[in-house]
Amino acid sequence: MIKFSKNNIYYPTNNLKTGSWVLYFPKQYRLLFVMFGVLNVSFDIWKSLAGVAIFLLGMKFLEDSLRQLAGRRFKLFLKKQTSNKLKAITGGAIVTTLLQSSSVVGLMVLAFVGAGVITMQNSLAVVLGANLGTTVSNWLVVLVGFNFNIESFAFPITAIGGIGYALSGNESRWKKWSGFLLGFGFLFVGLSFIKTGIEELVKTVDLKQFSNSPLIIFFGIGLLISSLIQSSSATIVIALSALYAKAISLPAAMAITLGAELGTTLKLLLASTKGNSAKKRVSMGNFLFNGTTVLLVLIFINPLQQFINDVVGIKDNLIALVFFQTLVNLFGIVLFYPFLGIFGKFLEKLFKDEDTETLYIHKVPPSEADLAIDAFEEENKHFLQTVIDFCLKCFDLDEAIDDVHEKKTKRKRSLTEQYEFIKNLYGEMHTYSLRVQSASIRNEDIEKLERRVSSSRNTMYAAKSMKDAIPDIEQLRNSSNDVKHDFYLQTGKAVEQFCTRIINLLQKESVEPEIVIEIFKSVPKEYNNSLQFLYKDKIAGHVSDIEITTLVNFNREIFSVFKSLMFGIKDLFLEKEQSKQLDELPGFLR
Repeated sequence: MIKFSKNNIYYPTNNLKTGSWVLYFPKQYRLLFVMFGVLNVSFDIWKSLAGVAIFLLGMKFLEDSLRQLAGRRFKLFLKKQTSNKLKAITGGAIVTTLLQSSSVVGLMVLAFVGAGVITMQNSLAVVLGANLGTTVSNWLVVLVGFNFNIESFAFPITAIGGIGYALSGNESRWKKWSGFLLGFGFLFVGLSFIKTGIEELVKTVDLKQFSNSPLIIFFGIGLLISSLIQSSSATIVIALSALYAKAISLPAAMAITLGAELGTTLKLLLASTKGNSAKKRVSMGNFLFNGTTVLLVLIFINPLQQFINDVVGIKDNLIALVFFQTLVNLFGIVLFYPFLGIFGKFLEKLFKDEDTETLYIHKVPPSEADLAIDAFEEENKHFLQTVIDFCLKCFDLDEAIDDVHEKKTKRKRSLTEQYEFIKNLYGEMHTYSLRVQSASIRNEDIEKLERRVSSSRNTMYAAKSMKDAIPDIEQLRNSSNDVKHDFYLQTGKAVEQFCTRIINLLQKESVEPEIVIEIFKSVPKEYNNSLQFLYKDKIAGHVSDIEITTLVNFNREIFSVFKSLMFGIKDLFLEKEQSKQLDELPGFLR
């Protein structure tokens, strides 16, 4: 066993005749020595790490299965529970208890706030309730996992759930319930691995020697672990297992718990970085709630330990730790509940509504009808450019973009992030158009605005069609079948040529109707040419019937993108009578 004297570290070895040698190691770095040197001391640490992985997987299975079984009900329940602060706290606690993921509830709240469904102070109340709901799983672990033979019930549950999950159809309800059982079993199998690994570690390294280390170090360990694995429950299970093995003291485990409470707020912060102002307010509110509560409690850990042990009378350290976590979250609710309104206003000032996805319309009041319609038209061009960028990026062709603004911002986004940006931008444009329509506006301006609104709507259809085609694009791009891969390359070339023509239109100060009509007529021709290629005899025998169906549907999806973009172009650049001519053209893709 490794032991530490007052000033030295003694590490025994069989390779030296003396039986041991001395390392002179600074006292303040002893804990780091064990953290980074323990892998060389005992490979049983991997059992604990495997347990953490299994525990996290169990949480994931539980979360996914419950969301599939009652995802809409959770959202509707949470939405109904936000009429006042107290109900919002209760709703957040209940949904988090069932889902066992404050992060998922937090993401739900971000979506509600972004859509304007709930107020800022009530969304903050939901977050406070969610923090309390995460403690339930730890109570279950303490009351069941440490008082019974874990394997006696965890292994049968895991076996039944795993076999059922593997044999069930993807859409069957039994698969979802099997996933729930599998997740529940994984929680306790993971706990068993963590316990065993830490118990073996204690036999190798005398961790009790670090009980008097500064609590801030244990706080940092909890913060680091929960930031990496994004689960306060898993971090606290590690602390519980170490406490059970008498590897750490109760105050040290409390400090790890406080670090875990703060570490899980980072996921919500990251999720809101590219969101609107309302989402940033909620995530920052959650961070400040937990940060303030944690720092206040950290100062009084030792008195709180005495209060729990002596006044409340909890002598079992495991129960005392989970009681402490519950107490911390209750303290946070009591501390911030009276000030949710004030806190909400502070966050509104911190993140002002100028933070918008738009480039033009946020600068012009909707009441200024003439200017507002002109701004909406420019925003439409920006929206078209953004969707064109998205279409090209789906085929790895975004280098074709020749727009400085797009180069600086959009290319750094993933396809999922860019599609979310497109949806947010369209939502802001739609809301703005409704406000303009409600203002005093002339009839001719109404007709002009309606065509611009139609342009943005069709452009959004194009983005949705392209997003739906992404799985097929990935399949064809990576296919070993030459026919399928060639069709992907051919389609990508058609997308690049079409989008390049649209980009050229957007860069012109004035657009001639003949050019639009020419591009408009080319779309059905290209579609028919692609169909003829798919029905050639030379591809027969090289692709299966199902693959032919995939190619035909993929072809139609891509040309639906072209069709929607062309309707967006005509409603943006052409007058009403010219648009009618295009609508009457024969042979267009229907």
